[in-house]
Amino acid sequence: MSKQILRRFYNRRVNPPLDSSVAVSPDAVSGAGRVWHGVEHYENFPVASRLLPQRLRPAVTAIYRFARHADDVADEGDAGPEERVARLQALHAALRLAQAGSGGNEPVVDGLTEHVKRHGLSWRYFHDLLDAFEQDLRVRRYPDPEAIADYCRRSADPVGRLMLELFGAATAANLGASDAICSALQRVNFLQDI
Repeated sequence: MSKQILRRFYNRRVNPPLDSSVAVSPDAVSGAGRVWHGVEHYENFPVASRLLPQRLRPAVTAIYRFARHADDVADEGDAGPEERVARLQALHAALRLAQAGSGGNEPVVDGLTEHVKRHGLSWRYFHDLLDAFEQDLRVRRYPDPEAIADYCRRSADPVGRLMLELFGAATAANLGASDAICSALQRVNFLQDI
């Protein structure tokens, strides 16, 4: 089976439609008019699962869409490194505008703003993700475990920290445990790439 066929099947099986009372952006609606969480990218995990409280699913979707978009800017398509860095810098600028209370022209950032405000999420974690994606464009090998840990701190740990903030559970103990899990998953991803 081709990856494209698997992606279409898998995302619908793992990421079922949100119920109709949940507001989503127009570009998260499929051609059939059914909402698929804005997950147009193949993933082997559920995004905004029904196991999450319904009130948090839109925020999880917005966080996912931002991270997925930024990661794709860094490593998908035919753009050269300079253009990719410029696009990631534009996302940094849009985050700064959103943080200052101004709208921008970046839909994935505009889609975050309401959720960041409502749930008191840290803008810094979104900037950390962008920094890691920019680093992906410059660094091909890491000299030591400390360099890998620093990369994981910005590439993986922010997602866990955002989830803890979203659930109101960002205690010191939880943050430490989340960082350890997220960094381990990033390292497993490195091994999978190898």
